[in-house]
Amino acid sequence: MSFEQLGLAPALLQAVQEKGYSEPSPIQAQAIPAVLSGRDVMAAAQTGTGKTAGFTLPLLQRLHESAPVHPHRLRALVLTPTRELAAQVAESVDTYGTHLPLKSTVVFGGVKINPQIAKLRRGVDILVATPGRLLDLHGQGEIDFSELEILVLDEADRMLDMGFIHDIRRILKLLPDQRQNLMFSATFANEIRSLTASILSNPVEVEVNPANATADTVEQWVYPVDKKRKGALLRELVIDHNWQQVLVFTRTKHGANRLAQQLDKAGLEAAAIHGNKSQGARTRALEGFKAGKVRVLVATDIAARGLDIAQLPQVVNFDLPNVAEDYVHRIGRTGRAGATGKAFSLVSADESKQLNGIQQLIQRHITREYVDGFEPEHDVPENAPLRRAHKPSKHAGKAKSGGQRQGNSGGNGNRNEGSRPPRRRRRSRAGSPSSSNGNRA
Repeated sequence: MSFEQLGLAPALLQAVQEKGYSEPSPIQAQAIPAVLSGRDVMAAAQTGTGKTAGFTLPLLQRLHESAPVHPHRLRALVLTPTRELAAQVAESVDTYGTHLPLKSTVVFGGVKINPQIAKLRRGVDILVATPGRLLDLHGQGEIDFSELEILVLDEADRMLDMGFIHDIRRILKLLPDQRQNLMFSATFANEIRSLTASILSNPVEVEVNPANATADTVEQWVYPVDKKRKGALLRELVIDHNWQQVLVFTRTKHGANRLAQQLDKAGLEAAAIHGNKSQGARTRALEGFKAGKVRVLVATDIAARGLDIAQLPQVVNFDLPNVAEDYVHRIGRTGRAGATGKAFSLVSADESKQLNGIQQLIQRHITREYVDGFEPEHDVPENAPLRRAHKPSKHAGKAKSGGQRQGNSGGNGNRNEGSRPPRRRRRSRAGSPSSSNGNRA
């Protein structure tokens, strides 16, 4: 299928072509016609599947096709959980709407509000926002929702995780009753379905990935190591493999700061991003990472959500997440757009419960590797048998998985140089016994 077959307007097709895309991803192939039909849409798609273009393109077309009562009055609102994701969505709107006479802007906290007010006063058709800053601006009388036609909730599951449900409900009360609603989430969890019931009307459901699946393009390893030696092992991995770009996840903000400082002192350019960092500091860290000036970016789950880093070769779980689903989101940062990726987890004995929860969720054992000189004094217990806690979602697998984000494709592999497991290692008997291709997941 081509973008032309989806019924997009010539101006949008030109923008898509200028970006170098010719075929829609699976989520785009299903979501774009559904949105263009005017129906409410409930879509489940992991980050990296092209979901942003899946709602941005048809949203732009619907606004362009319907003549506004007043030009440049707010007609579409996109809510996102984080500043980084808001900026990413706003960039997508600008890119695909470049040949249309529509105006857009983005607002989020952590930066001065006056420049955002100035842009709103000049008029916008599309607003991308985080919930808190949106309510602040509305409270100051700077936003009028009376002509709103389309509402998009992007990464709805993360908004619930971050405690935005009350802000979302406050915002919904401010919006016109007659509008099109689009909800995008990584899963159709019960909490999401409960939220959906109160917002969407007879929605079209779109899902392209089995629930909690990990990408086939990401290879995964577990490195058992004592907690106090995790930092030294991470430095060993970065130096031994000459990793020039690695995203590292920690469980806490304090842990992210401490690890980044330790790596910097060891001569490895590192920066931390988390919720306590100013927007300016987060932007500088991310730009430095993308430009190759920052070698190791240390992040918490919330700060990393929505990061768009093309061809990221590897991610490291310095700490395993407390919530197993977050592991899927973390390693989804790599192995995108057809490229291969590596995911390494440094696991101490006290994290065996989290490791077991992750393996039960993804329904496979992750191969263990032991690095010489870092064998743990207290090893991680043997893998528990895999048991399904519940039946798979009836919506899982509606379309073939493997849809990739419409981004830089090709996976040229030059950044993957040296990102294989260490040469100095021995394989545990607790590796993946059921996988014919070893440690691919």
